[in-house]
Amino acid sequence: MSAFSTPLSGLEASSASLNVIANNLANLNTDGYKGQSLSFGDIFNQMQSTSGNGDPIQIGAGVQVAGTSANNSDGNVSSTGVASNMALQGNGFFVVQSSDQTSFTRAGDFTVNSSGQLCTPSGDLVMGYPATNGVVSTTATLAPISVNQSTTMPAVATTSFQMNTNLDSSAGIGSTFNTPISVNDSLGAPQVLTVQYTNTAANTWSYNVTLPASATGGTGSPTTVASGTLSFDTSGNLTSPAGSIAGINITGLADGAAPMSLTWNLNNSSGTPTITQQNSASATTTTNQNGFGVGTLTSYSVQPDGTVEGQFSNSQTLALGKVAVANFANVQGLAQSGNNDYQETFSSGAAVIGQAGTGGDGKITGGAVEQSNVDLSTEFSKMIIAQQSYEANAKALTTLNQVAQATIQMMT
Repeated sequence: MSAFSTPLSGLEASSASLNVIANNLANLNTDGYKGQSLSFGDIFNQMQSTSGNGDPIQIGAGVQVAGTSANNSDGNVSSTGVASNMALQGNGFFVVQSSDQTSFTRAGDFTVNSSGQLCTPSGDLVMGYPATNGVVSTTATLAPISVNQSTTMPAVATTSFQMNTNLDSSAGIGSTFNTPISVNDSLGAPQVLTVQYTNTAANTWSYNVTLPASATGGTGSPTTVASGTLSFDTSGNLTSPAGSIAGINITGLADGAAPMSLTWNLNNSSGTPTITQQNSASATTTTNQNGFGVGTLTSYSVQPDGTVEGQFSNSQTLALGKVAVANFANVQGLAQSGNNDYQETFSSGAAVIGQAGTGGDGKITGGAVEQSNVDLSTEFSKMIIAQQSYEANAKALTTLNQVAQATIQMMT
């Protein structure tokens, strides 16, 4: 009896549905997992004849699985505190590469391999845009992101410095005040300058910038590298020099560093002088300069745009690369390949590689992972429905069997 195929198809469909639900529940704690669901379609109806008014008389032949679809909504973000972990919120996939293929994943539970490269737990390398001296090239070919602790940042020589200093207006003629400031030469070595202020008249101070004689391989008194006069108005505001003092030159450094040409910035970013003369004890509150010594990588963090920003021992930060994000014309067309990975297919279209937070791609949360978006209560509800469907089809099959047995008995 051909009718047996109809409830059998129902049993197969219900069984497939239960398998999908069971897989969702099994991956309840799988980072980046997207819940799956089945869609069903009826099997082509058999045409028996037509009714009196010409309408077709059709009897269904059962059900079949028409397709699977993924729920691509975001899972919850769980903070892990692990610098290599990343949670992608919004559209897109991380790009990872093994020795023989490129894959895509939402699971950001990345770690670091023995070469200092970001990788998946299975060893696939996390791909992104490379950076050279802290500058990310988004037009370059994708490359593995390296966070090797042996990465160093070269020294940068100081070219300008600034001091926030008040000179005591009540100080007597001939009174002095000294402020040291450390600058870096081209080799990253610190060179300590001393600025000595001397009260020479009302509202007038001289300055003398010196460098220890030993810095240039000599002995004896410090070497003067700059000198001049500072003038203030009756409110204690610096009137001369205006803006900056340029041409503070240092040559012949004993460590072999290149000659230095420094500018002393006398104004802050708002154009307000940083040297004042008030009736308060002479003091320097802050000093800063734009050079730094050699640094080694101490830590790193991932920014929302995917930039992996390294923190170095010289208190500087530098971009190490930028994690790439891929998107597809038809996300449902991707093929699952295990280990939380997907492969592009003809149906999905080719991967469109971009940057997090641009072109419709989602943003990245560093030090966190995206959890599975499977909802436990929803899956249990689906399970009850699939179970009831299975039992109903089993009952129909049993009934058809009884009818068949009765028919056979009638014929014997």
